[in-house]
Amino acid sequence: MFIIELLLPLKATPPARALYGSLRKALIEKFGGVTSFTRAPAEGLWDSGEGVEKDDIVVLEVMAEELDRDWWRHFRQKLERKLQEKELVVRCHKIERL
Repeated sequence: MFIIELLLPLKATPPARALYGSLRKALIEKFGGVTSFTRAPAEGLWDSGEGVEKDDIVVLEVMAEELDRDWWRHFRQKLERKLQEKELVVRCHKIERL
């Protein structure tokens, strides 16, 4: 079993808000559920070479029996285009249910 996490920039624009809603719906349809960590956005900081950049991010999380790396790579690339982001982080952890 795997937990897959999507770290998404928190954008308040109407197109981004609509995208987040459709994204949650798509993840529910594919994986049977989604957890959204949206109440206390995380703060991402990184050195861009021109100074420290900052993003507020939300995390969406799904659980899956198998990890389809090709599906996730294409999904991430599609989200990067839609959100006009250079790179989004999608990560997974292998888990054992207790």
